Amino acid sequence: MEQIGVLPEIAAIEDEVIEIRRRLHAHPELGFQEHATSELVASLLAGWGYDVTRGVGGTGVVGVLERGHGRRLGLRADMDALPIQERTHLPYVSRTDGVMHACGHDGHTAMLLAAARCLAQRTDWRGTLNLIFQPAEEGLGGARKMIEDGLFERFPCDAVFAMHNVPGFPAGRLGFRSGPFMASADEVTIRVVGRGGHGASPQQTIDPVVVCASIVMALQSIVARNVDPREQAVVTVGAIHAGTASNVIAPHADLLLSVRALSPEVRALLEKRICEIARGQAASYGAQVEIDYQRTYPVLVNHADETEFARQVAMDYGGAQALIENLHPLMASEDFACMLERCPGSYLSIGNGDTQGGCGLHHPEYDFNDDILAIGASFWVRLAQRALQ
Repeated sequence: MEQIGVLPEIAAIEDEVIEIRRRLHAHPELGFQEHATSELVASLLAGWGYDVTRGVGGTGVVGVLERGHGRRLGLRADMDALPIQERTHLPYVSRTDGVMHACGHDGHTAMLLAAARCLAQRTDWRGTLNLIFQPAEEGLGGARKMIEDGLFERFPCDAVFAMHNVPGFPAGRLGFRSGPFMASADEVTIRVVGRGGHGASPQQTIDPVVVCASIVMALQSIVARNVDPREQAVVTVGAIHAGTASNVIAPHADLLLSVRALSPEVRALLEKRICEIARGQAASYGAQVEIDYQRTYPVLVNHADETEFARQVAMDYGGAQALIENLHPLMASEDFACMLERCPGSYLSIGNGDTQGGCGLHHPEYDFNDDILAIGASFWVRLAQRALQ
């Protein structure tokens, strides 16, 4: 493929960057367990002259490079893998049973490392560069942990940026969207408490499975009839756990929900209606409910000025062909949202192409596209140079 806007010094180390990416892929680590990954990142940064701080927010790493007085820029990459059994036959397939880089964080880390090496060799910028290698993005709130550990107090940033690959979009093209870009994510457990008994005598029980079925169907009305059609929302019942035998009515059953929205108002509405429906449906059967409603990641909102700045950097080196056209908000979630609540910045997309049969993120046959490593790294270098002129 034609590599749009790849810098000569990035092209010169492309093979080494690919080797790093594949090394990370072969040795994936789950959230807050990224010990070897963090050590590799820290040792490389230190060797290139960065002031390295380990253990930020658990296993996070921050590399700082100063070139006199000026603006302070943060660039972030995530490092953790997923609890998924890899089903590829790649020569660098995961060597850790049940763990794989199914979301491309190995690629994100390798791209930022390549940019770090290049920026350390350049002297045509002024200011402070904060490279943030974050643990535990996958549902464990690593960004929030780093923030609680004083990330922005210890490493102040005037702006912060991050990038994620997107399978299905043209390889190497970059996507930008200001405002709400990725959904909030809430995890809900609804326990229906009924009265168990023998399956042959249902009249003596309050069947929690029947109550769950009623709740699941009623929940479908929320997005269809309570949320403004111009808004976006998702209420997914991902699991139902009840009973162990066909002839026994269990005393209780659990529903596990994933709830997503693109505005705080819709997010609040979903919580209100889910709780009302669960309680109302259960009461109609004589059952009770216990609701554990966990708000995890907020809506990711890209700041307008920083998003337009990043878009212009891409346009200047690649023209319109460097951009993903008509990028719409995504209902996936991302804990970089927590960083954007504390610091202006933007979260952008880079197309991963149609690799490995077009497998999406979190798929056991997914793989990061090595062809886009040099493009992403070159973009980081150009953005940092422009921001720190």
